[in-house]
Amino acid sequence: MKFRLTSIATAIVLSPAAFAADMEDIERLTVEGKYLSVNQSNSIKSPTPIIDVPQSLSIMTAEEITARGITSVGQIIDYTPGVNTSQGEGHRDSVVFRGVRSTADFYLDGNRDDVQYYRALYNVEQVEILRGPNALLFGRGGTGGILNRVSKKAKTGEKFVNYNVSANTFGAYNLQLDTNVDTGDKSALRINAMYESLDNHRDFFYGDRYGFNPTARFEVSDDTIVDLSYEYIDHERFIDRGVPTANGEPVEAFEDIVFGDPENNYQTLGADVFRANVEHTFSDNLKGNFNAFYGDYDKVYANFYAAGYDGDANQVTLDGYVDNTQRENLILSSNLVGEFTTGRIEHTVIFGGEVINTKSNQDRFNPVFDSTGGDKESFTISRPLSFNGLTGINADGNTVTATFSDINDDTRVDLDVYSFYVQDEIALSENFDLVLGARFDSFDIEVFNVVAAETRSRKDEEVSPRAGLVYKPQENISIYASYSESFLPRSGEQYANINGDADALDPDTFTNQEIGIKWDFNDTMSFTAAIFENEQTSLDNDPNDVERFIEVDSDISGFEIQLQGYITDKWHITANYSNLDGENASGVALRELPENTMSVWTTYEVNDVFGFGIGATYQDESFVVTGEDSPVLPSYTRVDASAYYTLSDKTRLQLNVENLTDTLYFPNAHSTHQATVGAPINARLSLIGSF
Repeated sequence: MKFRLTSIATAIVLSPAAFAADMEDIERLTVEGKYLSVNQSNSIKSPTPIIDVPQSLSIMTAEEITARGITSVGQIIDYTPGVNTSQGEGHRDSVVFRGVRSTADFYLDGNRDDVQYYRALYNVEQVEILRGPNALLFGRGGTGGILNRVSKKAKTGEKFVNYNVSANTFGAYNLQLDTNVDTGDKSALRINAMYESLDNHRDFFYGDRYGFNPTARFEVSDDTIVDLSYEYIDHERFIDRGVPTANGEPVEAFEDIVFGDPENNYQTLGADVFRANVEHTFSDNLKGNFNAFYGDYDKVYANFYAAGYDGDANQVTLDGYVDNTQRENLILSSNLVGEFTTGRIEHTVIFGGEVINTKSNQDRFNPVFDSTGGDKESFTISRPLSFNGLTGINADGNTVTATFSDINDDTRVDLDVYSFYVQDEIALSENFDLVLGARFDSFDIEVFNVVAAETRSRKDEEVSPRAGLVYKPQENISIYASYSESFLPRSGEQYANINGDADALDPDTFTNQEIGIKWDFNDTMSFTAAIFENEQTSLDNDPNDVERFIEVDSDISGFEIQLQGYITDKWHITANYSNLDGENASGVALRELPENTMSVWTTYEVNDVFGFGIGATYQDESFVVTGEDSPVLPSYTRVDASAYYTLSDKTRLQLNVENLTDTLYFPNAHSTHQATVGAPINARLSLIGSF
């Protein structure tokens, strides 16, 4: 399905607080339907009600994250329209935003969080997913969408201690603590901490995650608030790249086999993240926000994976590498939000700027097998493979040993970004709002390639416009159209290098056109829908003339719908559907782009102490790679369920069951022979309470 549109609109998908567990207000455990949806987004940076924002946006609150038993970004994606998960090579969050795969379009309180890792959710107030290009507010990238985590902050005038203890049937368990204390009339300290022991259905899997996040708030005056935060991150986990494909789909017979090295498939991450934010009210009509962010990350990623498969010989070819990244991000940003009138026309103007300095060192070493002198070796398929600790018996019956001694690349990156933007939300009348804005980015990168002993640099200066029109025939209905652009420098989302022709090529550009409607039927039920088209343009070598560059385009179009709210005061439902269609300039369907995805989640409060929920998520078949002969991930439907029982006014027992029908499915893949095996039926039991 193709849509040729000239404007854009938003379908806002808001998460209900049904079946919620806000441990700061234990009364919410009884789920009395006090809240239908979230009305504010940290990402849009202005005090505009979401119904008036020309931007596709989904929000999941901490309450719903707890109620669903969600512990990962991927589980949120499963029930979000227009997006799906990618494998991320088993070591990072990776989201496909409307057909555009990204490992870098992640943000924390609006600050770029581009290091590749699995993000914990213990300290988030809500998770916001914006779809469509978002360069005006976030700069480069954001080509298909962005994911922003809003962190929990200290609260003055409140004292609480909340806890969440959970364990699942695989043997994993999780401990979380959230405590807030008053340190004076105008100050407070809050500490969020977590420990998670990881386990799942796959052989050799292990892992531990620690997180410690103290925050402090100081109300310096009636007009000024200062928030300070430090987070310590320590993660380690086994890396699983999935199973091979044959005859055009994953080999189901291999669902229990891990194609890797039990001792050398791992990821470690250590990070220190500091944040400071100052909010100041200059007047009733002018407010400012000033933010400083510093992150120091040290990551190691080692893995072996199936690079080839011979079904006739029952052999798999392993390849691998070890990758190191050390990165420092310093981000200084600020924005002013002002409200004023010109005649009868009202304006809400956002003016902001951002300065980013990133220093990133990364290297990769390939294995060398003593049997082949190369980075690949074949092994007979068995459970487990005869390869452990870089030593094994190959398919010919000989003992082989590998060493990570072949350097693949080593680059040292210094990146400076300077940006400023302005947006005006114009209330033309009681029924019409016009949104106009633009952002200027200066992207200056220098890369020292240690292996080639050369330094390359490139500077891009881009302007990203945005325009939207909102028509409200009545207060509870919005019909809107919008257009926006984004760009991605040729150094890529991780800017590891600009080798070859990359230092001579202009950035990839993306445009988004969308129209949509949001309709609140009443105080408890809403409907949203949007139709959109995204286009990408990039330069590549002309196959007929290597000295000439040509434009290469791809096109993605689709639509999203969602219905959510309370059918009765005890029965809540959220249902959504999205349709996506995309192809490149050669007419080949794009990878990881299921045509149809849908999900439904419903909860029912039986009485004051007991309630349950059930839902399902469906994903259509999709191509593993962009190519004529790509294998296909089969379509699947996964059914999930939950139930809770209130033990006291401060304690609740909760059960969450994933994959209730024990379906074998393959949710995503990284390449032809790396298809993820979905988890079988499993349950998580949680004790949630407060002191």
